[in-house]
Amino acid sequence: MTDLRVRFAPSPTGMFHVGGARTALYNWALAEQSGGRFVLRVEDTDASRNRPEWTEGIISALDWIGVNGTNPAFEGPYFQSAFEPQHREAVAKLLADGKAYYCDCTRERLVARTGSEHRGYDGHCRERGLTAGAVRFRTPDEGVTVVADLIRGNVEFPNEAQEDFVIARTDGSPLYVLANAVDDITQGITHVVRGEEHLGNAAKQELLWPALGATPPVWAHLPVIVNEQRKKLSKRRDKVALEDYRAEGYLAEAMVNYLMLLGWGPGDDREIMPWSEMVPLFRLEDVNSSSAFFDEKKLRAFNGEYIRALPLETFEERCLPYLEPSWDRELFSKVAPLAQTRVGVLSEIRQNVDFLFLEEPVFDQASWDKAMKNSPEEILSGYLDRLDTVSWDPESLKEALEEVGAANGLKLGKAQAPVRVAVTGRTVGLPLFESIEVLGRERAKERVRTALARLRG
Repeated sequence: MTDLRVRFAPSPTGMFHVGGARTALYNWALAEQSGGRFVLRVEDTDASRNRPEWTEGIISALDWIGVNGTNPAFEGPYFQSAFEPQHREAVAKLLADGKAYYCDCTRERLVARTGSEHRGYDGHCRERGLTAGAVRFRTPDEGVTVVADLIRGNVEFPNEAQEDFVIARTDGSPLYVLANAVDDITQGITHVVRGEEHLGNAAKQELLWPALGATPPVWAHLPVIVNEQRKKLSKRRDKVALEDYRAEGYLAEAMVNYLMLLGWGPGDDREIMPWSEMVPLFRLEDVNSSSAFFDEKKLRAFNGEYIRALPLETFEERCLPYLEPSWDRELFSKVAPLAQTRVGVLSEIRQNVDFLFLEEPVFDQASWDKAMKNSPEEILSGYLDRLDTVSWDPESLKEALEEVGAANGLKLGKAQAPVRVAVTGRTVGLPLFESIEVLGRERAKERVRTALARLRG
């Protein structure tokens, strides 16, 4: 199928939706596995959204998930606005062939004629012979339009229920449904893979393609992505911007893996798998038509798996944007192996290691209140005494605290809570005794003294 050509046609919106990212990946997988082409076309005809930085955002987001020109399957970006002459030519052809006509009806006049605000257009201008106005496509009066969808099977649209839809405004500028079809025909698109919200447009385009002398493409409409309440993901209430996940420290590899599984699976119960293994197995026919739940907790678990699989040196490099440039890289390297086993997203690295680089730890008040309940003064003072002479290794530091805890009737889990907060400022973090070892004897003693002074007011 080397002649396969798929297209991804996003509109600039100021953010790149995770649903759009999944659509791009499905198209990308099809192009790669077939030796075909992935065509990036930016729908930039809406002047209110035609901002260069938004277009750059699309290209950057795609590049992050591996969809870029370093692969020969990639083509573009093209811009829909560049095809406007072809759009206008197509409108003129449909008018000349009697497959479209001018219409000057307003919504108010339609409602007055039909007596209903819910009725579609009634074809009033079909035979009026107007020479100006909006342009409507003349749909068949009888029969059905069938969209043969690889995911949903044959979807039928009764023609009597399809109104004569507008394809161009009164100023001659084309609407999406016409421009999209013309662009696809012009660029030789063979497969259209997009969200299910466009299924209704497919019924219209299934009529437009033959009217323009072309064979319709292979259709595939992907299931909607929903949130925990099973409502469609919305930027107004959900975290949907790919850029936000990237900034938070999700790895591109984990995001790609997770998005590919939103509606599709390899069929062998595997979930964590690299792109190179998914591509040969991917089939549109295996995509589920039911809605797909975007589970951020599961995505986070995926990300943790990918973080732990990184070579240590790579992990350190990827953490650097979340650390202060002035922080000692060598010191960070000492705790990086400990942190790699614990962070779920890279941005969490800061809160796990900042205690090493600050003069005093950032005390979280809730953590302080929680930890300083069970004989904290006795534990801290007792441990401070032991820190003077204990061998400076994790096992010895642990044994010393166990003994102090036992002397106060506490097991290690309870005894280490005030020490952890004293040393790191938080109740959770890296392994305590390894952290104390890296912090050093004098700095650890000073932290415990400071905590004691705070307790004593």
